[in-house]
Amino acid sequence: EVQLVESGGGLVQPGGSLRLSCAASGFTFDDYAMSWVRQAPGKGLEWVSSISWNGDRTYYADSVKGRFTISRDNAKNIVFLQMNSLKSEDTAVYYCVKHDGLSTQNGMDYWGKGTLVTVSA
Repeated sequence: EVQLVESGGGLVQPGGSLRLSCAASGFTFDDYAMSWVRQAPGKGLEWVSSISWNGDRTYYADSVKGRFTISRDNAKNIVFLQMNSLKSEDTAVYYCVKHDGLSTQNGMDYWGKGTLVTVSA
C-alpha cells in the first residue's frame, strides 16, 4: 500500500523558515518523481515544486522560486521541501504527491494527507 506521510508544518512568523518532510512507503521510491502541491484556505490546489526520480531535475512555481528548495533522499525514501523567507501567502496545507513514473511529466497518482503551514505574526 502506497503511503505518503508529511510532517514539519506549523506556525512560523513572516520571514521565517520551515522544512517539510514526506516519508514514503509501499513502492520503489527511486522509480518515481515526486511533487509538493498546496492549498490555501478557501482556494484551489496550487502546484509548488517537483523533483525527478534521481533529483537531477527540479522545478518550482514562480511564486516560490528562489525561496523554496525541493530535495530527496532515496536511501531513506524521503522528499523534503525547505521553505525560506516565508510570506503570509504561503499559508496552506502542503501535500506530498507521487507521480506515476520517473519523470515529473508523468501524472500524479497518490497524495498524502497534508501538513498545515501557517505564516503569521
